[in-house]
Amino acid sequence: MSSSTSTDQRQYQFDGPKTPKRTPMACVFCRGRKLKCDGNKPLCSNCDRRGLACSYSPVSPDEKK
Repeated sequence: MSSSTSTDQRQYQFDGPKTPKRTPMACVFCRGRKLKCDGNKPLCSNCDRRGLACSYSPVSPDEKK
């Protein structure tokens, strides 16, 4: 029998759980409907699909809580 060699051993690297990429800011429509916004500008995919005007407005610190 042969002893274990380095070719028999494989190294696995675990980078942690994969988390979905977050969009920095959702458009007004997606935020109001609580939809997943892809953040594309000038039109996100949800607004494009519905034929809506897509607009982004800054979120105040009070709304984040």
